[in-house]
Amino acid sequence: MTPRESTTAPAPAAIGLLLADDHPVVRAGLRAVLETEPDFEVVADVPTAEEAVERAARPDVDVVLMDLQFGGRMLGSQATAAITARAGAPHVLVLTTFDTDADILAAIEAGATGYLLKDAPPEELAAAVRAAAAGKSALAPTIALRLMDRMRAPAAALSRRETEVLQLVADGLSNAAISKQLFLSQATVKSHLVHIYAKLGVDSRTAAVAAATARGLIRR
Repeated sequence: MTPRESTTAPAPAAIGLLLADDHPVVRAGLRAVLETEPDFEVVADVPTAEEAVERAARPDVDVVLMDLQFGGRMLGSQATAAITARAGAPHVLVLTTFDTDADILAAIEAGATGYLLKDAPPEELAAAVRAAAAGKSALAPTIALRLMDRMRAPAAALSRRETEVLQLVADGLSNAAISKQLFLSQATVKSHLVHIYAKLGVDSRTAAVAAATARGLIRR
């Protein structure tokens, strides 16, 4: 007698997750939350952006949950760019506490599929991971609103490079130091500052930093 063939479909493969955050408590908390989902598997967690780039190259990673600030030299946005530049790369979901234009634009330009804040409820985080795994955009409501505001008033919005320059001004760098870090001429840095002042309606570096910080464009 021929054994009856099973008609039960095989269970879908779990979504392999890589957690990248320099705080061990955060990584442990994320692992505890995500592993309650039956279709998730946390395959690794790493404390540096450099390690995230290396570990994300392995085939068991489908989604990388990436913080933006690490104690090392590489930023989360830089790691995201390095990961997404590879053929067949996993999707990157940024999970951070920062919601400024400077951070959002850097992450999206680097190739992040989604951007979520760390205070997101577990069900929102799980939904964002599934969306990212499917290659769909997953943005926190506040992030989506900020991007829509930029689209509605593009002339008044600071460009990616302008936010970058102004963030470095806020960090205390001189024009010469900004020029060196961004590989720009000092004349170009000054030109960016002139445009920044005009868009923010200010006439000094201090006022520009204050206005941009108040509007959530840069971190202070």
